Order: sequence, then structure tokens, then C-alpha cells
Amino acid sequence: MVELPTEVLETQERRPASTARLTVISGVGGKLPACFLVEYDGIRLLLDLGEGPEPGVRPDLGRINGPVDAILLSHAHEDHANALDWRDRIGNPPVFATQGTWDLLPCDLVPGEDRQLLPDRGTFQIGSIPITTGRSGHAPGGIWVHLALGGGLLYTGDYTTESHFYPFDAPPPAKTLIVDASYGDYDLGIDDAIDEIARRAKSGVVLPVPEGGRGPEMAVRLMERGLSKPFLDAPLRDQAERAMAGQDTTVAVTARNRLHAVYGTGFPAKPDPTGITICTDSNAVTGLSAQLLAQWGDDAPFVFTGHVPPGTPAAAFLAEGRATWLRWNVHPRRSDVVALAHETSAEQILLAFVEPCKTQGLQHDLAPRRILWGKVIDL
Repeated sequence: MVELPTEVLETQERRPASTARLTVISGVGGKLPACFLVEYDGIRLLLDLGEGPEPGVRPDLGRINGPVDAILLSHAHEDHANALDWRDRIGNPPVFATQGTWDLLPCDLVPGEDRQLLPDRGTFQIGSIPITTGRSGHAPGGIWVHLALGGGLLYTGDYTTESHFYPFDAPPPAKTLIVDASYGDYDLGIDDAIDEIARRAKSGVVLPVPEGGRGPEMAVRLMERGLSKPFLDAPLRDQAERAMAGQDTTVAVTARNRLHAVYGTGFPAKPDPTGITICTDSNAVTGLSAQLLAQWGDDAPFVFTGHVPPGTPAAAFLAEGRATWLRWNVHPRRSDVVALAHETSAEQILLAFVEPCKTQGLQHDLAPRRILWGKVIDL
């Protein structure tokens, strides 16, 4: 069991016990950074503190109105963790994250004394709030967070049930869901996209991906379709090596074995425009993907597979017809969200990280459950 550091509880102003309350700081109503405030029994917890995915978009921390006791991170991606440099605006609370998440975050983002370790599957307690975590299927170190208050509050972070590498653990029942609905009404499975990428990859392809994303799994699943061994850049090699060594406990044991089968004898030394190159970052803003887009952009096919913000090199190439976009599912489909609502016996749901206009079918399928778009919710 993990307890909030005593000195934090003693030095921050206490608030009286009250009904559990959820305040949406950011993350509902559009593709917005994740940031949700939970208050109960004098404890204030922040679920994620992100920036993006659109450049420069950050939560309005003025709405928090006072210090926070702890921040719980679902995973390391920028739209969930990149505003941690604003902790001083909310009392410099300690940050709780899994080892897999800490491995991906910059060392100077949170000082060592403020880093707390979360289990990727387990139970612990902060103040009087019992908390359960489980693997989310989305990324290295990625978890969902369940708070045992108000009939149960489940925050999924980003999640998917389709990964062969990152399992999704079934969460406890929860009256209220803050659920990743990034894909809205989209309901196609991942296999068709993999088949199409594999078809294109026979004559060479560059797949830009985020650091700490699905790169190593993409490599294995493409090679298992009979293609050549994909090149991985340095961040993705590090990720694959941590997984093979068992250092990332969110990776399935079977996935480690599949990685060993592909890369146990070594990694390709350099990228080849006629082969498969998987590299960071996902929109060719920085990293090897940016370098290769400048060098190979008109000679090797680029396939982008995730969210593409306006103004990025990826967006420009796609608009000019010089690259292709194919979705590689890393978020839940419409039917996955409905299944989770059923399995957790949810009664009220916040559809996170999506424009409401893209969820009409999903809202229909979730009826008669309440869909909440409000900013402050008593649990």
C-alpha cells in the first residue's frame, strides 16, 4: 500500500470532508490535454497534467483554485504528462507513476524526491481514498486508475483492448467513467489496417510513431507477415530492449518472446528506403522521422498512423498528397467503449478526448446511461 507522504499532508491546507467531486479541468469536449481534479475527504488528486496534442494547448490551472495533494499519471505521452513543469502553480505536489512511465519521462521534469512509484496492477491508498490500478493496453507503463469513492470512479487514461503486446486488465465496477473516446463512432478493427500497411511495406515504408508508443509491436506484427526486419531508431530500440529484458512489466510475456524472435540476434544498423523504417516522432516534427522526411520524402512512402495536428510536417505532406494516413488502433473503438460501460456497470460517463459531434452513434449505444459534458460533477 502506498500512502501520500506525511509531510505533504501536514503542510498543505486541509479542506473539510464532503461529497466526492470531480472537476474537468481539461480533456472533455475535444481533443484536449488530460487533466481531471478529484476532491474527497480533504484530499485533492489530479489525474494527469498534459499538453497538446495541438501545439501549446495546456489546461487552465486557474480553475483548480489552490494546492493539489498528488498527481497520478496514466502514462508518459505529452497530452497526459507534458505540463508537469507547471506543478509549482498547484503547490508542487508529488507525482505518482509506474516505473514504465518514469522511464520515458525526462529526468529533470520532476525532481527525484517528488517521484512516487505506482504499481501497474495493484491497490494502494492516498489519504482515505482506496485506489486500484491496471494495465491500459495503450503504451509502456500505461495504466487505468480506479478510485473507490462515489460508487466508483474509473479513469481509463488512453486505452485499447486490441494490442498483442500491452494487455488491458479488467477494471472493477464503477458508477462513473472518464473514458477514452478518442475515436468517437469509429468501430473498425486493427487487422485490416495492418494488412494494408504490410501490403505497402513490401517495397519500403517509413512509419513515424511517438516515443513510448506502438513501434516495437508494429515491427513484430509486420515481420510476422513475412516482411523484412524493420529498422528501429534509438528510442524504439531502447523501448524494445527494456521489454525484452522484462523491465517494462506492462508488456505481456508472450510479447517479450515475440520480440526476442525478431530482435534477439540484433537490430538493423541503419534505415533503408527500400525496407521498413519505424522511427520517432509521430508527426515528423523532430527526431529521425523529421530527418528522413526531409531526405526521403519524395522517394520513400511515409505512412502516418495517429493523430496529426495542423501545422506539422505530417499535416503538410498529407495535404499535398505526398504521404498516406492509415489508422493503427491505439484507442478504443465505439464497441469497446460500450463493452467497458457494460462490464463496469457504469451509470454516468464522460466521453474524453473527442469532439461531441463525433460521438452520436456512441451516445446512442450507451443509452440509457447518462452522458456528462459538465465541468463539475458530484460523485
